[in-house]
Amino acid sequence: MMLSASLAKSSLEEMLESLRQKDECQQQPRDIPPALPSRPTSRARLPSARRSLPANFSVSSVIEDQNQNGSVASSRQPEAEGKRRKEKDLRVKRKSFGSKKMRRTGPSSESPYAAEKEEDEEEVVKVTAKVSPVEEQKPEWNDNVDYFIKKKLRVWCRVANGQWQLGKIQSTAADTSLVMLSTANVVEVSTEDLFPANPDILEGVENLIQLSYLNEPSVLFNLRVRYSQDVIYSKAGPVLIAVNPFKNVDIYGDDFISAYQKKDVDAPHVYAVAGAAYDEMMREEKNQSIIISGESGAGKTETAKFAMQYLAALGGGSCGVEYEILKTTCILEAFGNSKTSRNANSSRFGKLIEIHFSAMGKICGAKLETCEYNLSIHTLFIIFSAREVSFDQSRVVQLCNGERSYHIFYEFCAGASPVLKERLKLKTASEYTYLNQSDCLTIDRVDDAQKFRKLLEAFDIVQIPKEHQERVFALLAAVLWLGNVSFRVTDNENHVEVVADEAVTNAAMLMGCNSEELMVVLSTRKLQAGTDCISKKLTLRQATNMRDGIAKFIYASLFDWLVEQINIALEVGKSLTGRSISILDIYGFESFKNNSFEQFCINYANERLQQHFNRHLFKLEQEEYEEDGIDWTKVEFVDNQECLDLIEKKPIGLLTLLDEESNFPKATDLTFANKLKQHLKTNSCFKGERGRAFRVNHYAGEVLYDTNGFLEKNRDPLPADLINLLSSCDCQLLKLFSTKMRGKSQKPLMLSDSTNQTVGTKFKGQLFKLMNKLENTTPHFIRCIKPNSKQLPRVYEEDLVLQQLRCCGVLEVVRISRSGYPTRLTHQEFAGRYGFLLSDKKVSQDPLSVSIAVLKQYDVHPEMYQVGYTKLYLRTGQIGVFEDRRKKVLQGIVGLQKHLRGRLSREYFQNMRNGALVLQSYVRGENGRRMFDTKAKIHAVSVSEASAGELTAVINLQSAVRGWLSRKRFNSMQRQKELVDVTTKSKRKGGRRVSEDKDLPVERFQVQQSAMSDLQKRVLKSEEALVQKEEENTALRDQLRQFEERWSEYEIKMKSMEDTWQKQMSSLQMSLAAARKSLATENNTGQAGGRQDASMSPFGYDSEDTMSTGTPGVRTPTTKFSNGNTPELRIRELNGSLNAVNHLAREFDQRRLNFDEDARAIVEVKGGPQATPNGQQHPEDEFKRLKLRFETWKKDYKARLRETKARLHSDKGRHRKWWGKRG
Repeated sequence: MMLSASLAKSSLEEMLESLRQKDECQQQPRDIPPALPSRPTSRARLPSARRSLPANFSVSSVIEDQNQNGSVASSRQPEAEGKRRKEKDLRVKRKSFGSKKMRRTGPSSESPYAAEKEEDEEEVVKVTAKVSPVEEQKPEWNDNVDYFIKKKLRVWCRVANGQWQLGKIQSTAADTSLVMLSTANVVEVSTEDLFPANPDILEGVENLIQLSYLNEPSVLFNLRVRYSQDVIYSKAGPVLIAVNPFKNVDIYGDDFISAYQKKDVDAPHVYAVAGAAYDEMMREEKNQSIIISGESGAGKTETAKFAMQYLAALGGGSCGVEYEILKTTCILEAFGNSKTSRNANSSRFGKLIEIHFSAMGKICGAKLETCEYNLSIHTLFIIFSAREVSFDQSRVVQLCNGERSYHIFYEFCAGASPVLKERLKLKTASEYTYLNQSDCLTIDRVDDAQKFRKLLEAFDIVQIPKEHQERVFALLAAVLWLGNVSFRVTDNENHVEVVADEAVTNAAMLMGCNSEELMVVLSTRKLQAGTDCISKKLTLRQATNMRDGIAKFIYASLFDWLVEQINIALEVGKSLTGRSISILDIYGFESFKNNSFEQFCINYANERLQQHFNRHLFKLEQEEYEEDGIDWTKVEFVDNQECLDLIEKKPIGLLTLLDEESNFPKATDLTFANKLKQHLKTNSCFKGERGRAFRVNHYAGEVLYDTNGFLEKNRDPLPADLINLLSSCDCQLLKLFSTKMRGKSQKPLMLSDSTNQTVGTKFKGQLFKLMNKLENTTPHFIRCIKPNSKQLPRVYEEDLVLQQLRCCGVLEVVRISRSGYPTRLTHQEFAGRYGFLLSDKKVSQDPLSVSIAVLKQYDVHPEMYQVGYTKLYLRTGQIGVFEDRRKKVLQGIVGLQKHLRGRLSREYFQNMRNGALVLQSYVRGENGRRMFDTKAKIHAVSVSEASAGELTAVINLQSAVRGWLSRKRFNSMQRQKELVDVTTKSKRKGGRRVSEDKDLPVERFQVQQSAMSDLQKRVLKSEEALVQKEEENTALRDQLRQFEERWSEYEIKMKSMEDTWQKQMSSLQMSLAAARKSLATENNTGQAGGRQDASMSPFGYDSEDTMSTGTPGVRTPTTKFSNGNTPELRIRELNGSLNAVNHLAREFDQRRLNFDEDARAIVEVKGGPQATPNGQQHPEDEFKRLKLRFETWKKDYKARLRETKARLHSDKGRHRKWWGKRG
């Protein structure tokens, strides 16, 4: 980390020191090195009587500082002359960072933004600051000129055109110097206009603190180098500087968010600021705020979007509220932003989005607060009186050339659906007076219709019901139609009446009131005279103002209502933890050619923000250093307290005088201007001009205001008849708006009523409430810079950037960051957080001793810290070193604990596991045994039942086989018996025959045994053949079933084709009849070449002979295949029939196409009764020939169709079940 020039030697200083020593050794004249800020002598002092030091306060350095003289040697500021020029240009009062001030009796950090009390209460007396005198010293820059000449170092010089350029000093004479520029030109400039330039190595540094020489040209050049490289973010101490690139820069998105979340990137970025706020909120448990400021067009709104995007990524949860928060910006931009001459998306209101986080760091809700100078202030109109007062019209009703009204009007007209436009009588933007008066209806590269679609999506995400959306759009359309309401002068006194046209009718319809009542309110005014009510007509100017006042009131109330609905959708509820990050996006400082009440309120708000900036970066720092006895370097800063006193101090502040003058009915803008000149002429920030103008010297420059319209815009009254009209409307929102205003405007003409707050007072109250909320947070500042006024990329206007840097106090911030101590911890906090890092346990345990011991243990350089009475102050980056050491030690401790706890846990787990295994073994054994018994019983029952069935089957089979064998045997024995009977009849044979007959029974027995074995083999073969046949039969059945299913499908297809053919033939007959009728008509009228429009379909056929090809129901064949009618033959027959059907279908389609083309050709013929020039016949003859050809084909086709149908039915009748019988 590069140290500050006031603390340690930079690389440049070391180089200069080595050169100086070298010159001294060579006995040459001593060179004078550039004077750099040095650490001042100690200013520590003993604590006051109301405080006591710790018991062991024994820091030697502190004691030595206390014994030293309390006077401070004033250190030289290298840019003293430049600062005096700046003070002269800005005409502001300076205060020195380090000057002693009278302190209040209360705490130094007490917020000045307390709620205002009643007017009769005494005002708290503010203590004015007394600036300690600063001794004038002789500038040391002149002493260093010779050194820069000799060493040929570069310097910055201001040339004739006011630009800063680099060069080298050639010579000096008196108060002037000759400088050779980088272009080789030599110019003569004043020595006071020379500033030292930084070495090349420091070009484009991320943090301006790193610059060795801090001056305006160096800062400008550094920002310019980074801007040319599309590096738009830089650091100025604790402040982030964001330069608007006016183009898309690839430094955003999920990849960059992830990199900053993981701390892989530490370059300056809005993500880094949001991440720092988030980390500090989680670590310190204190609310944070991100304050984004800058001129109009500097990019504040986009920067706020990116900050919210990063916070949504950090705190994203499952509820999705972070997505709703991001979508609220789309709604607020549509209704609160508009195009101005300086910015295409200018915020016309200030908003503070307070994002709440849970204890785990997840987003749990949000709250939106607004400071609406351009909405609530503009809800006004001219009070009727005997005189007429002109005033600046608001953006809703009047626009300057080249500007647009609020985005929502143009998006609504461009993107509304046709149904919505018809219902709301909506037209294009160019047809509405409120929108077309500036001749600017579109913005380059902006699609209003697409924006409107995104708005509808945002409405749905934020959970605004469709019914409420319809009401919002109805009121927007009503505002536009009110602008088209016109008036007609009725008499010489310029009294008017409303023209009854579509504008007033549509406006009344959308508002839900009677058009006549609306016309009365717009053209008359009721005055209360005692108990009587007088109605008086309005002039043209008064009626126009009344109309515009209604429109502005409706739009302003609608905006407030939308903010309420957003807060309801994003409310935190019971999960509120007190942790929040607030993002403030407020309008920038404005200075136009004509500045009115609106610009005054804007600049007043910016003055307060600048005061908040000064308070936290200068004033509070100064007071804290003084009270804690800390050495610090004197840094001057611009204090705008005198300008704030001019505006808000009582009883003669500008706002007070404005309210006082607004309460006088006869007061005018001129009398108000004269009163300002009379009472405020002593204030150095005020300058009266001729007429109604006056000047205020703001922190950002001098602005000329015109009091024209100040009084009327400050009164903000509403007439009772207007409120009554709105309360009687059918629109629920208008009733709600009128109810809120009814209590404030019961007596519109009694302007002296102090209970009615003026617009200025209400705006001041809103601003103080906002600042009070910011005071209770830790601020993080982002200063947006507008590089050029033309809003072009890569264009860098140095004068414009320098003016903004001066207004932001960037140089002062860098100086205080160099010499200050941004990290501050009480001794108790430091000891409690880092005390465990001490290796020496003999140190006293009081917080101060522990803190000092920790610092000495890690050899922290004395320049890097200071010890105060109550706190320890550390330089930038030192706390990070301690945090790293603490993190490493804690990681080691956690690692040791992890291993120890792991060992203990593993032992406990093993013991529990062993016990569980023993217990499980017993339980599982018992369960297994019980389950086995149950399964065994079930198995025994099932086995017995299965065995009984199988046994029965075996017995039946055996009985059949045995019966068959017995019958065979019986038959054989019967035949043998017959044979025996035949042999016994021959009694004539001898003894030899008798012996043979005796051997016969043995032979018979042998024959019977062989027959039995043969029969058994045949039975087995028969059984095997029977099983094989059964399997073949099953396969054939399945195949036949598939063919039958296909047959059914083909029958259904044929029936469908038959119906289609009949319809098509009928259609063709009708087409031919229509064609013949058309031709007959043409012949009768004698019109040649008429082209007949064949409106009827030419596809179809006559239906005079309806053919019935219906297929009777399919029956399952029951016959056995026989006589060669095998399944394969049946399949071939089916395929042949189906092929015939397919052939007829293809022929029908082809013939139909041919006849259709011929019919079209006949209809389109353009000939007369005679032959056409091409020799064609009369269309009627062609038609007759076509009909004859069609009839011939039809008869032939019908005959073939009947034959196919008959063949199909005959084939169908032969279906038989071949598997019906066996054996």
